[in-house]
Amino acid sequence: IEAVGIPATFELCEQIIAPGGTIANIGVHGVKVNLHLEKLWDRNISITTRLVDTVTIPTLFKTVASHKIDPKLLITHRFKLNNILKAYETFANAAKTKALKVIIEV
Repeated sequence: IEAVGIPATFELCEQIIAPGGTIANIGVHGVKVNLHLEKLWDRNISITTRLVDTVTIPTLFKTVASHKIDPKLLITHRFKLNNILKAYETFANAAKTKALKVIIEV
């Protein structure tokens, strides 16, 4: 699942996808992302795109609750509430700051 919307995470998905797997791209991309078909053509993969909706959220929650996915691994930046503007700036410039998920601590 690519849910960040930056080239680096989409490319990571291309690198780690298993033969016959699916890259579910739900990240909102603000910049161009390259699709490396030369590395994927013989792996029989699927790529889907769509925005997150209420239909898929329960499945995502169950997957996280079953510990199949550790969402903590996606957290790259933490900010205190009084630094919220810096947090938004970091997330807005994710390609440069390498932000995946930004946490604001209250």
